[in-house]
Amino acid sequence: MNLTQKINLFNYLVSIGFKHIEVGFPSASTIEFEFVRYIIENNLIPEDVCIQVLTQSREHLIKQTLAAIEGAHSAIVHLYNSTSIAQRNYVFNKSKDEIIKIALDGVDEIKRNITNHQSNIILEYSPESFTGTEIDFSMAICNEVIDRWNGLSPMIINLPATVEMFMPNVYADMIEYASNHLNKRDEILLSVHTHNDRGTCTAATELALLAGADRVEGTLFGNGERTGNLDITTVALNLVMHGIDPELNVYNLEEMETVYKESTGMEIPQRHPYAGDLVFTAFSGSHQDAIKKGMSKYQKNTQWDVPYLTIDPEDIGKKYEAIIRINSQSGKGGVAYILEKEYNCIIPKHMQPAVATFIQQKTEDTGTEISSEDVWTIFNEEFINRDAWLSLQKIHTELFEDGQVKSDLTIQFNGKIESLSAIGNGPIDASKKALIHLFPNIQVDDYSEHSLSQGSDSKAICYMSITIDGKKIHGVGIDNNITLASIKALFSAINRSIGHKIQ
Repeated sequence: MNLTQKINLFNYLVSIGFKHIEVGFPSASTIEFEFVRYIIENNLIPEDVCIQVLTQSREHLIKQTLAAIEGAHSAIVHLYNSTSIAQRNYVFNKSKDEIIKIALDGVDEIKRNITNHQSNIILEYSPESFTGTEIDFSMAICNEVIDRWNGLSPMIINLPATVEMFMPNVYADMIEYASNHLNKRDEILLSVHTHNDRGTCTAATELALLAGADRVEGTLFGNGERTGNLDITTVALNLVMHGIDPELNVYNLEEMETVYKESTGMEIPQRHPYAGDLVFTAFSGSHQDAIKKGMSKYQKNTQWDVPYLTIDPEDIGKKYEAIIRINSQSGKGGVAYILEKEYNCIIPKHMQPAVATFIQQKTEDTGTEISSEDVWTIFNEEFINRDAWLSLQKIHTELFEDGQVKSDLTIQFNGKIESLSAIGNGPIDASKKALIHLFPNIQVDDYSEHSLSQGSDSKAICYMSITIDGKKIHGVGIDNNITLASIKALFSAINRSIGHKIQ
């Protein structure tokens, strides 16, 4: 990251509530050093935020690090040295006592150089590769560091899974052991820092908190060495899921994703917990149906209890429109959900399987998922605008005192104009009877309607199921006039029946 990217990311982390922010490794490069100086000299660090800087336990690096934080109202100096068996044997070729001396020399160097330092220094010590270090040796070196610091100021002991080598419960056992064997435990902030080599750093962190850890180190969306660090956002939202306030504003993931991408140039996997583009997406028909039913029963500001969705997507800046997308695995529930939420069409339950069948055929033909616009286009062409053989040219209805209705129809059938008339107990019944001589075996089975929007100019939609020649068929009609909408639905169903016979 360049200076501008670092500043933007730092300001964002402050804005969402982080109080300890490791801002860099100022002895590692010029840009790291300049960034730390910039945020101090330009008063970008709020009084309640403590910056943290990383340094190896080497004399000249410590001096450079302390120079970088000169003038900060408070700072955590994060001192570390490698302690693992592999590092001792292959990298440093040093004994345990020599490794302890490296850590203590670092503590002494910090103490010497902060005598007249204006900063309120908190020491953090990490035995790097804690998980690859014998637990008794880890405790020995940490306790030596604690005793050498001797309460000069608050202290953090950080126990990093620099390499995730064990199952999460084993790491938690090590944290519990440390919590029970650290000197001055009531004065020490016990911190954990996990990596994701085994893909279980979130579980390791949460179990470590249950085992006695006080503090968690992590990154936005798990950015870090190799397979990455803990995604601290995931842990925070896991707390939210259980009704616990993480005291971080993690409720606008879209904004967080934008800052992350602009700052790091990294992308977020589509299946990443909470933030991934597909996290609140259901392809399975049974999932879609369950989500639809759960959403229809959910009342705002009540306990979230929708199947397959751990939290309300709207609570973290996501949108319901993204929940269901349609592919060849999608069922009637998913298709019905799209048509209802996007187009206000409340498809009757008995009609949903027939509608879903045609949508699935489209996805099977293309081998891809289809958009909500595609769903509407297929629904419209198959169920609404079906007038290839039979079309209504004109209709006149007359209501009699006994409640009967006369329908006079002018239709076009197979290219010929015909006038038909009949009396029935309503416009639909009368129109059906007028069509009897053309379609003698027609029966109206189900009929429902609703408005597509509010207001006097709202269109009505009618859903109709008929039986013709022993086969059930469905049609849909839309019009400003409810009577015309119902007649259009009847004509659409008849046309679909004719079309299916031809096919």
